[in-house]
Amino acid sequence: MISGERAVEILTEEVLPFWIGNGVDREHGGISTCLDRDGTVLDHDKGVWQQFRFAWLLARCERVLGRRPEWTEALDAVLDFGLRHAFDDDGRMFFQLDRLGRPVRRRRYVYSECFASMALAEVAALRGDAELADRARSLLRFVRRAMSEPGVIPPKFTEHRVASPLGHPMISLGVAQVHRSSIGGGEADGVAAHAAREIADVFLRPELEAVLEVAAPGGGRLEHLEGRQLNPGHALEGAWFMMAEARAAGDDALATAAVNMLEWSWRRGWDRVHGGILNFVDLDGGPTSAYEHDMKFWWPQCEAVLAARHVHATTGDPGHLDMARRAEAWAFRHHADRAHPEWFGYLHRDGSRSSRIKGNLWKGPFHLPRMLLEIATLDGTIDPPRPADGPERP
Repeated sequence: MISGERAVEILTEEVLPFWIGNGVDREHGGISTCLDRDGTVLDHDKGVWQQFRFAWLLARCERVLGRRPEWTEALDAVLDFGLRHAFDDDGRMFFQLDRLGRPVRRRRYVYSECFASMALAEVAALRGDAELADRARSLLRFVRRAMSEPGVIPPKFTEHRVASPLGHPMISLGVAQVHRSSIGGGEADGVAAHAAREIADVFLRPELEAVLEVAAPGGGRLEHLEGRQLNPGHALEGAWFMMAEARAAGDDALATAAVNMLEWSWRRGWDRVHGGILNFVDLDGGPTSAYEHDMKFWWPQCEAVLAARHVHATTGDPGHLDMARRAEAWAFRHHADRAHPEWFGYLHRDGSRSSRIKGNLWKGPFHLPRMLLEIATLDGTIDPPRPADGPERP
């Protein structure tokens, strides 16, 4: 397993220089993440998720690792671009922009708003900016309304098929935890507590030993292909969010839920033939409708590492440490590129490359660098982020 020192070295000497040197658009601002394996830009379109994910990452790095001019310059470029172009006139946010910042696509859900809220909270803590902190809190309030109040955003399903996605409480928990560690708790503490309880009560099904990706309202399985389709990587990401929340709240029940999320999802998602975490599996062991079900994407491997490391940090169970070792060894052996920095994103089931790209509108500077930061934090190489004392006043 890599040490925290090595994780910081990979992050600061390989991953961040790759994205800053190749992706940051010094002419128009923002970052283009559609990159070939050597960093060649394949498409100048800019995903809104990636603008704010990268802004969060850079601000977090400056808070815990110290400021560097190249990080500050990149942060200014992506944050300014995102704030100028990512918001529509109605306050909602786009999903995809062209190189100049003109809108290309908007999606029904509010995940752009989630990542923007994370970024603004982190930058507010870095800069002591009360206005950005207020905008971050306002976005989080809107996100919670959009996810819970009918009619705030157009529904995806009709009244004939009502379903609850795990993604809603999970991303709410993650954003609230960023708020707590940057601009403080308050509202965010309530959001985190509610989201954690929803995950435990609705999506964890002890009778099935499974974490549902989509549940019937109030909990329970949906007897359709979508309802039976599990996303092990997503559940593993939720597991370390839940364990972090258990530690913050001193809640043994949440800690038990986090252990179950790891163990159930590992049992169903770890490929016993080739290793690595599968994209999708069926609740009953049958076929799934997802054509990419047996591929190995980069981000579930990152989340498996973090889930196992977080759970082991609490339980001390050698079995959980073994999970972390196996997930990490597989990921670095198959996703890492020996010729250039950053990871390949998309592999076949046996670990061979499906595509040589390093980024697109979905893959950017987030899951891998966040994993590296978490590894260094968990082993004490860097101090955990703490909320700022308060905005600086002139």
